[in-house]
Amino acid sequence: MKAIFAGTPEFAATALAAMLNAGITVPLVLTQPDRPAGRGMKLQASPVKQLAQVQGIPVAQPRSLRLDGKFPDEAAAARQALLDAKADVMVVAAYGLILPQWVLDLPRRGCLNIHGSLLPRWRGAAPIHRAIEAGDAETGITIMQMDAGLDTGDMLLIEREPITAADTTATLHDKLAAMGGRMIVQALRAESLSATPQPAEGITYAHKIEKAEAAIDWRQDAAQIERRLRAFDPFPGGAASLGGEALKIWRAELAEGSGAPGTVLAVDERGPVVACGSGAVRLTELQRPGGKRLPAAAFLQSRPLAPGEGFDPTPEG
Repeated sequence: MKAIFAGTPEFAATALAAMLNAGITVPLVLTQPDRPAGRGMKLQASPVKQLAQVQGIPVAQPRSLRLDGKFPDEAAAARQALLDAKADVMVVAAYGLILPQWVLDLPRRGCLNIHGSLLPRWRGAAPIHRAIEAGDAETGITIMQMDAGLDTGDMLLIEREPITAADTTATLHDKLAAMGGRMIVQALRAESLSATPQPAEGITYAHKIEKAEAAIDWRQDAAQIERRLRAFDPFPGGAASLGGEALKIWRAELAEGSGAPGTVLAVDERGPVVACGSGAVRLTELQRPGGKRLPAAAFLQSRPLAPGEGFDPTPEG
């Protein structure tokens, strides 16, 4: 079995590591171009590229795979690399580029995708975040035979994972990444897999997470705010303004109380209780500008709060 691998973030690197540990030959890796990152904004290789380099696997980083697109020379070079790899299949996990039809048709067994949801729910870029935000009771991994649509291909393997009340995108990501690595090895080793078309009902789309979504609207229901904070951890977190100071809110729990949205109702070492549009939340992990994420008790030592103070109730202030 020779499998080309296309992926970029840590989720994908976990799957690539599982394939290599299982003895699957990976003659070529495709990943996104190096991006500026960190305080110095230096170019940084993706987690997939870093792993491939350690393993001595050739890496291609085209900005596009469209032969008639903006970067035809890069696409043509990638096509030649794919042909030279002579792989049986291509595995795709959070790659970040749309695969044109010529790529889908090139490997003998086509292209298999590791998708972090129970398709057809949460097709698209941010399925883990959106499942938590929506209050779903479970999610999972779908191994899919890719076609030209956006996560529309036939399903080959499905496995479910409960979403706990404590799960953040970070914790759920790690569970699903390990599951995806195990399942893609199972799919690649299988002599045959039955392909099941996705249901026509229950289709939802997990749109990309935007930084602007961090702004907390205290007029929302308390449960909704609590879920969004878990969904947006580690990015982009929750953003709130208090007395002109921009704070990051990372964790909250449901609490008793009611009042004008954004009003601090009570304060103790467990954290401030803030009124929402319906119900209230206790803020348990916060961060000041330039500071670290802190448990509420430590945060309150540097920025005391008192009942009656108020966060700006809406993202617009």
